[in-house]
Amino acid sequence: MTASGAAAVPSFEFTALPYRVLFGVGTAARVAGEVGRLGRSRVLLLASGEIAELGDRVAAELGPLCVGRFDGAAMHTPVDVTEKAMAILEETRADVVVAVGGGSTTGLAKALAVRTGVDQIILPTTYAGSEVTPVLGETVDGRKQTRSDLAVLPETVIYDVELSRRLPVPMAVTSGVNALAHAVEALYSPQANPVVDGWATDAITHLGRGIRRVPGAPADLGVRADLLRGAWLAGTCLGSVGMGLHHKLCHVLGGSFGLPHAATHTVVLAHVIAYNAPAAAAAMDAVAAALGVPDAATGVFALVVDSGAPRSLRGLGMREADLDEAADLVVATPYPNPRPIDRPAVLGLLRAAWAGEEPAARRSAGR
Repeated sequence: MTASGAAAVPSFEFTALPYRVLFGVGTAARVAGEVGRLGRSRVLLLASGEIAELGDRVAAELGPLCVGRFDGAAMHTPVDVTEKAMAILEETRADVVVAVGGGSTTGLAKALAVRTGVDQIILPTTYAGSEVTPVLGETVDGRKQTRSDLAVLPETVIYDVELSRRLPVPMAVTSGVNALAHAVEALYSPQANPVVDGWATDAITHLGRGIRRVPGAPADLGVRADLLRGAWLAGTCLGSVGMGLHHKLCHVLGGSFGLPHAATHTVVLAHVIAYNAPAAAAAMDAVAAALGVPDAATGVFALVVDSGAPRSLRGLGMREADLDEAADLVVATPYPNPRPIDRPAVLGLLRAAWAGEEPAARRSAGR
């Protein structure tokens, strides 16, 4: 016999991820101290050409601890780029990698760590959130492959709100929507649990507020803090539970067709929400409530349009002739998803996203 009310008690599993976070303004100045805390003394600094100035700033904080630097991180973490960075890592005998930048730089640090076990300290400048996930996506022969391994988690993440303050508004918006996607999919993941649900709704609230405000107040530290806090929480969701159709679509479109990562998330998210809404009503109600809108799909679409972000795959350079191939790749190895991944329906989703059409609002009792 079971105790009265036991059927209403949720059952779930939860594993906390082992990384340290420093969050605030001016926290980049603590990077050398974190190297020492880890017992390391030889740093390979990773950055990218677009943010060389921030790389210089972190190099100055590290001083003689920095024994090498690689500024060639690339989108979707191509293996040939990783091999170039590996050569420098081995040549300099670095025992810790310090990465400053967005998802590309973080991905490169993870790729080095999974191959060598080297420690990582990440200083994010965007709102990708990948710095707090045990997930690595790499591009090999035009296909993006992902793996999940605790070995790719950094030892320390240093969130300095100042580092993202100069991120241009268009990039801030698409990066923020990319993070928003992590939180949305966490709410209907098969591994969803009350802890992650709380992170997800908090992330959506902060990200929604930041995305709305950043076009009019790009230098406001409070706005940037909203986006950075939301990105951290959303990334923690991504690292704690599995993702669904949205992330599969974006991996296919980015890895196989070369579309920009964050902008692709921005275009696709509202359409995936509409696709999944009939099978994940409670999750979509939670998204709508966190954003303060009547409907999740149309609310996210309006957030994208009002912020001036890309709204169509066509605008990102996707050819209409490639949509059929993309649908084939998505259904070939589907992710767990609340609504079955049906090829005709997925192709319809892709066509709507390619054209930039507004998704239909979910209709249900009382709405």
